[in-house]
Order: sequence, then structure tokens, then C-alpha cells
Amino acid sequence: MIEKQITYEIRGAIYETYKALGPGLLEIVYEEALCYFLEKRGLKVERQKELPIIIDNHKLESKMRLDLLVEDKVIVELKAVNEMKNLFYQQLISYLRLSHLHTGILVNFNTDDITHSIWNKVNGYNDCPLDRNS
Repeated sequence: MIEKQITYEIRGAIYETYKALGPGLLEIVYEEALCYFLEKRGLKVERQKELPIIIDNHKLESKMRLDLLVEDKVIVELKAVNEMKNLFYQQLISYLRLSHLHTGILVNFNTDDITHSIWNKVNGYNDCPLDRNS
């Protein structure tokens, strides 16, 4: 499955999760529910996936944890916050760069309208809604 198909399925599962739960819950609840809906769609999902951090061919002791890794190709970073901060978008960009993956989705479930709370980062395209100058 190519990334475009995977992200389409992920977005569908995000909408299902939001419809089932609504806003105002803890991030871990959304993570578990989203995994359920992704797996129901036949997608391979890894939760809290540890990835090593390598700088100048040196592997750091610390590892980063991705909220979700779908089909070994798409990072999904979940939030359940009142206010999205630029740091959250930059975090996803860092995860993509350090993991050498090209596609990520950032979603905030604590919202009145989920359609405006999903941000895609694909192949170098950056449309961070909070940082229009970068």
C-alpha cells in the first residue's frame, strides 16, 4: 500500500474515532480507539514504537517514541489539547527527519471540528498552520 492510500485510511479511522468518542478525553483513549479502527481496516499498527536516534553514525542511548506507526510508512502523532502549539508540528517534522520516513499526520482530538484538526506532512510539503513564515 502506498502512503497516499494509507493516509486516506488513517483519516477515515480518525473520523470514526472522533465520531465514536467526541472531544475531551485523554490522548491514550484516542490512541487505543484509533488503533482499533485502523486494525479494523486491515492496517498494521505499532503503538509507542521506539526508534533509535542516530547522529553522525552514533546511536544515542535515548530513543524516540512514535505514538503510532502505520504500515511501517506513516507516523501518526496524537494530541488531546486545548491549544495546538507550533512545537507539535515541529515535533512531527523532527520525527520524520530522524526516522527517514516521508509521511506523517498530526491530529488533535480535543476540538469542535475534527476536519480542521488534522495536519498532513508529506514528502517535504510543509503547511504548518501556526507557522506560515517557515
